[in-house]
Amino acid sequence: MSPMAAAAFLSCGAFGCPAAATPPCPVSRRRAFSSVVAMASAAQVRAPSRKPFAPPREVHRPVAHSLPPQKREIFESLDSWAADNILVLLKPVERSWQPQDYLPDAASESFADEVRELRERAREIPDDYFVCFVGDMVTEEALPTYQTMLNTLDGGVRDETGASPTSWAVWTRAWAAEENRHGDLMNKYLFLTGRVDMRQIEKTIQYLIASGMDPKTETNPYMGFVYTSFQERATFISHGNTARHARRYGDTKLAQICGTIAADEKRHESAYERIVGKLFEVDPDYTVRAFADTMRKKVAMPAHLMYDGQDDALFARFSAVAQRLGSTRPGTTPTSSSSWSAAGASRNSRGCPRKAAARRSSSASWGHGSGGWRRGARQGQGPGVRAIQLDSRPPGPALMIKDDE
Repeated sequence: MSPMAAAAFLSCGAFGCPAAATPPCPVSRRRAFSSVVAMASAAQVRAPSRKPFAPPREVHRPVAHSLPPQKREIFESLDSWAADNILVLLKPVERSWQPQDYLPDAASESFADEVRELRERAREIPDDYFVCFVGDMVTEEALPTYQTMLNTLDGGVRDETGASPTSWAVWTRAWAAEENRHGDLMNKYLFLTGRVDMRQIEKTIQYLIASGMDPKTETNPYMGFVYTSFQERATFISHGNTARHARRYGDTKLAQICGTIAADEKRHESAYERIVGKLFEVDPDYTVRAFADTMRKKVAMPAHLMYDGQDDALFARFSAVAQRLGSTRPGTTPTSSSSWSAAGASRNSRGCPRKAAARRSSSASWGHGSGGWRRGARQGQGPGVRAIQLDSRPPGPALMIKDDE
């Protein structure tokens, strides 16, 4: 399969086609929030006992080191090619953007005013958007897992010493350094909005990093680079769509944040596509078999083991909300019934995105023991806070927000 054919598959297969834009329809805030769930009084659902730091569900028995010994020399021979064709896609640190470029300056006298303006803009953004934004941020913050995954690959690809001078090792470290800015920027932005419970989000990040990931790449660099090509494309689409939605909601600053991250992901996708294209050129038979094997096992996204301490199906709920909103990063390849679609949000009879519906018994608990990224809800602080169960099939994560009415 040629790189162009693979790219066409990526563009149309897993992500669907962009939905036709529909005019925004007025949604009554009071009506949308009428399905209030009294989470504090709801019966607690105890998570099943598990070993500390274990994934939220059992992962398949991994196969490792499937790369034939004679294939190792291929990547070693491509080291100079990687220096000329892959490392050139990295940006020098002094020319790179940094999270502070897009955030209020805490050393400035206008800091309080800038934060106030940021919060006013964030107040106009629907809750389901923040569900997707938080899910994307949690995924980005689990970067240590992804660098670890690349450093498990055989064939001379891994960073053997932690500071190896090979082109493959340099790429992995520099790629991780660029990616590190994404979660950093999104995390700080969310903190400043005051819309979410940062402690619960931080717990979810810790759980995810401790759980690891199960890409099913068998420490095989052929499969590993096919996988990363899909993953970077999915991330590019996801951040691009959140940028588009932010602009639609009138927050150009947030749109700029998401668009800047999306541009990085597109550049990283180009690097991995170049690697896979080169492998198709120098070793087509084994590469196409690795590609087919990866597709057969389905491309599970890095955060598929997302867990908040209570909900084992958290990633499925997050992906359902993302699918409805249209800011999706695919859960799997198209062969899976749980695949995400970028075709847009599910809509009601008036063509408007469904905003909220109560379903207490199955709400995802991303809050302080009761559901949602709950802001201001510690130890029964109920006044001024309401729980919104975002409609999805299955239900998406519940989100606790301040009641500004």
